[in-house]
Amino acid sequence: MLDNDFYSRENIGPYEFFDVGEFQLEEGGVIPYLQLAYVTHGELNADKSNAILIPTWFSGTSRDWDNYIGPGRALDPEKYFIVVINQIGNGVSTSPHNSPEPIAMANFPHVRIGDDVRAQHQLITEMFGIKELALVVGGSMGAQQTYEWAVRYPDMVKRAAPIAGTAKNTVHDFIFTQTLLDAITSDPGWNGGNYSSHTEVADGLKRHADIWAVMGLSTEFYQQEKWKMFGVETAEQFTNGFLQPLFQSLDPNSLLTMGWKWQRGDVSRHTNGDLAAALGRITAKVIVMPIDEDMFFPVRDCAAEQALIPNSELKIISSICGHFGLFGADGAEYFNQIDQHLSELLASEVTV
Repeated sequence: MLDNDFYSRENIGPYEFFDVGEFQLEEGGVIPYLQLAYVTHGELNADKSNAILIPTWFSGTSRDWDNYIGPGRALDPEKYFIVVINQIGNGVSTSPHNSPEPIAMANFPHVRIGDDVRAQHQLITEMFGIKELALVVGGSMGAQQTYEWAVRYPDMVKRAAPIAGTAKNTVHDFIFTQTLLDAITSDPGWNGGNYSSHTEVADGLKRHADIWAVMGLSTEFYQQEKWKMFGVETAEQFTNGFLQPLFQSLDPNSLLTMGWKWQRGDVSRHTNGDLAAALGRITAKVIVMPIDEDMFFPVRDCAAEQALIPNSELKIISSICGHFGLFGADGAEYFNQIDQHLSELLASEVTV
């Protein structure tokens, strides 16, 4: 097992572990002792009807949702019991670098989005006795998990809000993601996944960051020199001084684990490949929120899926940061949109 300070409580804040135990995976592998790292905000009410679940996105941790949660916000811990769960393989929950043999490092098994959701279901039902969720909301890979929740457990999910993500990954996005993964594995220091420190894969992680610099933002972001949103003065400082050090802090195998499941996110696996049938299972009130400048999950892809979901609406979020809008660099301009739509969704009556 390898230590990595990025995933420490000192860096990402406090979290607890839920012991899932031996966990059978959809691809046939086994995690002998699965642990999910989670954070809670607020208190569960007497009838356990105020629970909100938030899964994490690619490369992200539970810390990334701190800016979305607060008194007077849509995600108000004074009204709701909010559970943020770190996805399997994200570096905090059970992951390649923090697992013992026989699943350490390169031997870590393939994990699906469905595996995440089944494990999260076990956490909230066994740990808290929750039988219904007032809302499931997530961004990017968190949106993939949100869709999986709404399709897999329709009687449990009252409302759902996928942000900047799709229910079935597109071929185009699969190829995009593969370039991110290839950037890592092309580094000789990766050593087939058996490096002794993430620093040995610094060049591969740098190339990974450079692809994010192109695809994670928008062309207009650079045209308007909006890198200043991130506290830097030049594009070079943004890529070399911000993005590259960020990704070079992460564990390469964790990124590969998440990237593999991102590529294969697909709720139509429940219905023999029929996406319309899968999305037709959803009984939750749904607001689909693509980001207008997102090049990974463009509005047209999200809108096509939303049209297949009963009792759903499309609300387009404006952010010049594209997919990186999720990090909230736009400030109030971004968060006000999210809060407005989530507040309306949470205020809506549901019959599920």
